[in-house]
Amino acid sequence: MASLATIFGSGAMTNSIREIEGMEVIFIIGSNTKETHPVIANRMLKAIRNGARMIVADPRRVPLVRFSEIFLRLRPGTDVALINGIAHVIVKEGLNNKEFVIARTDGFDKWKESIESFTPEYASKITGIPKEEIIKAARLYGGSRKAGIFFTLGITQHTHGTDNVNAIANLALLTGNIGREHTGINPLRGQNNVQGACDAGCLPNV
Repeated sequence: MASLATIFGSGAMTNSIREIEGMEVIFIIGSNTKETHPVIANRMLKAIRNGARMIVADPRRVPLVRFSEIFLRLRPGTDVALINGIAHVIVKEGLNNKEFVIARTDGFDKWKESIESFTPEYASKITGIPKEEIIKAARLYGGSRKAGIFFTLGITQHTHGTDNVNAIANLALLTGNIGREHTGINPLRGQNNVQGACDAGCLPNV
């Protein structure tokens, strides 16, 4: 998680799993959470029972899709196009957290230029997801101030894995869904308790 360490100072989850149940929107991308991280998946299901809404982005119909409001079935390897397409809609519709962006980020104007071509139509052609679903996901995530993103090897294990993580980080920063309770960017690692084993001393510098 070198990318997250560079951006946020740590390559681990930015928030505690205890906060999941208080989230309004849960965005899962590149993760079969129910099978690989069942404890976290159970907390997500509790959040849904509490009224949370879920977005799942994955080439596969993973088990949590049946609990999701939006399923973004993208072509493998098109994660950056999807995330940038969502970000494009958020900026265009003014859903970004302007105060947070001004106070806590750098280079917004240059980044904004870099995603101008990622219209919902363009992102749809690349990802195979209907543009209406991309817009719907953008409005759901961008309209919440208690939204968390969760991902695992489906995002990181690519030749462009760093680009994937950077795009996710930019999306969270764009909306201000970082640095507060019930928000965050939460990599779930390859299997359950990998992070715990590292924190316990196997890899104390991670």
